[in-house]
Amino acid sequence: MDTKKKTIRCAIYTRKSCEEGLEQEFNSLNAQREACESYIKSQQHEGWVLVEKQYNDGGFSGGTLERPALKELFNDIEAGKIDTVVVYKIDRLTRSLMDFSKIVELFDKKAVTFVSITQQFNTTTSMGRLTLNILLSFAQFEREVTGERIRDKIAASKKKGMWAGGSVGIGYKLENKKLVPDIDFTQTVRIIFEKYIELQSVKLLREYLVKNNIRTRTEKNFSKGNLYHILQNKVYIGLITHNDKVYEGEHQAIINKKTFEIVQSLLAGNKVKNKYKENSKNPSLLAGKIFDDNGNYMSPSHSNKNQRNYRYYISQAILQFRKNEAGSISKIPAGEIENFVINETSRFVFNIKNIQQYFENFEIHKQKDILDTLKNLETNLEGKLSPYFIRVVINKIIIHSEKIEIILCQDQLIKALNSLTYGISLPEERKKEAENSITLSIPIQIMQTPRKGSVVIISESNQKEPNINSQLVKAITRSHYWNNLLYSGKAKNIPDIQKLENFNDGSYISEILKLKFLAPDITESILNGNQPIDLNIKKLRRIKTLDWEEQRKFINA
Repeated sequence: MDTKKKTIRCAIYTRKSCEEGLEQEFNSLNAQREACESYIKSQQHEGWVLVEKQYNDGGFSGGTLERPALKELFNDIEAGKIDTVVVYKIDRLTRSLMDFSKIVELFDKKAVTFVSITQQFNTTTSMGRLTLNILLSFAQFEREVTGERIRDKIAASKKKGMWAGGSVGIGYKLENKKLVPDIDFTQTVRIIFEKYIELQSVKLLREYLVKNNIRTRTEKNFSKGNLYHILQNKVYIGLITHNDKVYEGEHQAIINKKTFEIVQSLLAGNKVKNKYKENSKNPSLLAGKIFDDNGNYMSPSHSNKNQRNYRYYISQAILQFRKNEAGSISKIPAGEIENFVINETSRFVFNIKNIQQYFENFEIHKQKDILDTLKNLETNLEGKLSPYFIRVVINKIIIHSEKIEIILCQDQLIKALNSLTYGISLPEERKKEAENSITLSIPIQIMQTPRKGSVVIISESNQKEPNINSQLVKAITRSHYWNNLLYSGKAKNIPDIQKLENFNDGSYISEILKLKFLAPDITESILNGNQPIDLNIKKLRRIKTLDWEEQRKFINA
C-alpha cells in the first residue's frame, strides 16, 4: 500500500507597516520568514514543501489590500500554484475583518488553507474560522482605537492653535514644528490677495502672475487650483481649521481679516454668477435643489439636436434605471422650470403684503429702506429677480403633477434683502435644509406642445395673461373670407379659391372653411387670446363636428 503523502506547496507571506529598519541586513521581514520556514520544515512529514518565490511587503499598511506582493500572491493562488499560505501572525495578512472575509473567500474557492504559526489556526475547520474572525475583530478594534487616538491628538493640537502637520502653504515654513512667515514668499501671498480684489477673476489673476513672472516655491506657474486654495486658506489670517471648527493659531497672520473677508465675498459671488449666469454654456440654476415628488434628485442634463442645445432636469430614478420609483414628472425642460421659478419667486418677493411680515420686527427706518429697495428693483429689473438672488434664497423645488412647491429659506431671504438694500455682498448658498422655511405651493397644469417632447407649465398667474396665437387668428380670418368668396359668387368651389389664393392644398382650404361654424365663444376666445394653451392650428383643423357642445369638449380635452 502506497502511504506517500500528497505534496502541499507552501507560500510564506511577510509584511511590515513602516520602512524603518528595512535597510538592515536582517530585518523584521527576514525574522518572520525564518520562523515560517522552520514551521514548514516541521511539517515535512505531512508533505509540506516551501515554494521558492518570496512574497514580502515592506512599508505597507495592513488596512488595505493594495500591496504588490499580496497581489502577486493572489495571482499565483488563482493560477493554482499554491496550496497553503503561511504567515507569522494573522494581522500580517490583513487588519481588516472585511478584507479578511474576501481573502478567505478566495482561499476557499481555490481550496487553499491558511496557517498562522504563532496562533496555530487553520481555515479548513469551522473552529479555525470562528477563532480567526474573533482575533481579527480585536485586531481591527486595536487599529481603529489607534486611529481615534491620532485623530484626537490632532484635534487637541489644533484647538490650541498648533500646526498639526500636512502641506505647508506658500508664505510659511516650519521651524521647530511651528509655522513662521517665509519672508521670501510673504509678499507673493499679499500680491495674490490684493490683485484678486482688483481683478475679481482668478483667470485674470493667473495671467497677471504669469506675465510678471511671479511663481511658486518650486519655480512653477500658479494653477487656478493653487490660487483658489490660497485665497480661501484661513491660515493666512492666523487661524487653524479642523473640520468645521476654527481656532486662533499660534502663528503670525500674513493677510489682514478685512482683506480676507472681501476676497471670500468676491469668490462666493463669482462662484454662483459663473455657474448660473444666463449666457453660460449649460446653466443649471436649480442644480442640487430640484426634486420629483418621490424625493428623487433631478439632475441637469442636455442633448444636442439640429445644432441646438436642449436642457432638461431628469429624475435620478430614470438615470439609475429605477423607472418605477420615479415621481409623477420625471423629466422637465430646464428653461421652462427655471423661468417658472424666477417668475413665481419674484412675484412673491415683490408683493409687499407677502414679504413685509418677515421683517416687521425691524426698526421702522430699516423696513422703509427695504421696501423702497424692492420698489426700485421691481421697476429696474422689470419684475424679475436675478438668477443669482433666486439661487441664494431657494432651499428646494419639488415637482408634482398638479403643483410645484418652491421652498425658500426665510433666513437667507432676509439676509439677501438686507444685502440688496445696503449694497453688501449676497450671502453664500445654504447647503443644509432650512429650519425656517417659506413654502410657495403653486397649482399648475403641464401641457404638451406641438413640438415633440416639449412641455409648458401653466399656473394661475400666467393663465390670466392673453396669449394671442397668430396662426389661429389667421385661420379664423381666412375661414370667414373664403366663405364670403363662395357666398358672393367670386368663387364657385374650392379649386376656384385655390386659384384666387394661389394655394396648392385643397384639403387645407376645406378644413379652414368649416371654422366659420365654430361656437361663437370659441372664436371669441381665439381672437382675445384666451383659448386653451394647448390649442394649436393642427388641433383646430381636426374639428369635424358642427355641434357647438362637441366642439367645446374637443378643444378642452
